[in-house]
Amino acid sequence: MVKKSTTRAAKKVAATPKKSTIASKLKAPKVTAIEKVCEAVLIKLKSLNLELTLQADIEWCLGSYRHDKNPSGLFTMAEKALAVLTTNRAQNAKGVPASLLKDLASALKSK
Repeated sequence: MVKKSTTRAAKKVAATPKKSTIASKLKAPKVTAIEKVCEAVLIKLKSLNLELTLQADIEWCLGSYRHDKNPSGLFTMAEKALAVLTTNRAQNAKGVPASLLKDLASALKSK
């Protein structure tokens, strides 16, 4: 049996990269205001069990937006959701937070 000679270079363990370099490589995708608001609206609609078809449309538009980055469908669904949520807020003031309506309206203005 022949022993292999080992060198110092072979014994050195590769240094692990610092966390900052790992974090810089794994950047989170940029989330636009309309996408963030539509996600919040979808959560609120689900919690209030309102407009199941609108929920499905928003989910579909979010997936479509993430694929092709075309926000036109999100703006259309956000307008419909604003009407539904303002109507629901008039009936039940505690059901829909005013901040959500404010965020939704400001995201629609950025159109």
